Amino acid sequence: MITVTDKAKTRIEEIMKDEQYDGNYFVRVAVESGGCSGLSYKLNFDNEEKKGDQFFEDKGVKICLDIKSFLYLAGTELDYSDGLNGKGFEFHNPNASRTCACGESFSV
Repeated sequence: MITVTDKAKTRIEEIMKDEQYDGNYFVRVAVESGGCSGLSYKLNFDNEEKKGDQFFEDKGVKICLDIKSFLYLAGTELDYSDGLNGKGFEFHNPNASRTCACGESFSV
């Protein structure tokens, strides 16, 4: 399961409103090969369910993970930062044994 902070929830709701996504859309979170630490995070909005998708809901935000990504992301917290060091979604992943300096990739 992925949990969502209040700041991430607010930003997700803003994006969905700005992009005019209806209630059929959800947040798709995935792990892909790449990045300086070997694996990178991917986040987008989707409205098509795929075979093997795992769905979770936290604070009213519907989140979808494919089964491979679920194994890497179980217990992860999705946050949003709008501070001076950069703006964007952040993943606090307890399964990551190493992350790169930018925080966009990790290894287990």
